[in-house]
Amino acid sequence: MRANKYLVGLVFGVVVGLWHVFWSFLVWIGWAQPFIDLIFRLHFIRPPYTIRPFEFGTAAMLVGVVFVIWYMFGVIAALVWNLFHK
Repeated sequence: MRANKYLVGLVFGVVVGLWHVFWSFLVWIGWAQPFIDLIFRLHFIRPPYTIRPFEFGTAAMLVGVVFVIWYMFGVIAALVWNLFHK
């Protein structure tokens, strides 16, 4: 079975992009700091970071850049899949 590189790229980009939309939402409503503190503590790490105030432009750039990077990872993953599954 061959993978469509554009479709796999789109799936990767959308899934990871949506996670970052969710993260931006947590920052916007003020829940990101307790969330990230919990994640660090669950990994036995003292929380070292402070979440900055929400900025729409920064959130949009975050989601856009993450989408593009993971789209490319998806395309590469599909190419590798197709290379080994002939």
